Amino acid sequence: MKTIIAAVFAVAFLFATVANAQQQPRQPSQPPDVPGADNLPNHPHPPNPDPLAHLMFPPDMIMNHARQLNLTEDQKTFMRSEIQKTTASFQDLQWKLQDQVELLQETMKSTSVNEQQALAQLDKVLDLEREIKRLHIGLAVRLKNRLTPEQQEQLHQMRMDQPMRMPGHPQRPPDQIQ
Repeated sequence: MKTIIAAVFAVAFLFATVANAQQQPRQPSQPPDVPGADNLPNHPHPPNPDPLAHLMFPPDMIMNHARQLNLTEDQKTFMRSEIQKTTASFQDLQWKLQDQVELLQETMKSTSVNEQQALAQLDKVLDLEREIKRLHIGLAVRLKNRLTPEQQEQLHQMRMDQPMRMPGHPQRPPDQIQ
C-alpha cells in the first residue's frame, strides 16, 4: 500500500514539474523531467507553487490520517481502490511519456531540425502530460468528494499545523534548523 501511495505522490510531483516546465522555457543543457531539476544551478527561477494544492488532499495524507479522520470502511475501501487504479494507469502513461520524450530528444538532436516533425512529437508529449494531469486531478476530486465536510476541515487544519517543508529538503525538528 505504501508503494501505491508513494507512486501517487510521485504523480503530484510530476504535475508540479510539468506545470513548471510548461510555463518556463527549458534550457537546452537540462534534460526534461528530471526530479529536482528546479534546484539545478542553471535553472533561472524557483518553481511556481501549485495553484490547486490548497484545495486538494494528497492520497498519502488522507490514508496516513485515516483513524484521526474516522474514515469509514466504505471510504477506505473506495480510496484504496481508486488509488490502485490510478497508480496502474499512471505507471502506463509514465512509460509512454518517457518513450515520447526520448523520441522528441532524438528529433531535436540534429543540427537542422524538421520543425513539423518536432512539433508533432511535442504534441504527443503534451497529450500524455495532459492525460497524466487529468488522471491526477480526477483522483483528487474523487477522494475529496468521498470525504465529509468535517473530514476536509480536519485535513485543512492538519496541513496548516504542519511546518512548511521545501521539496528535496529533509524535514528537521525546529531545534535543529540553523
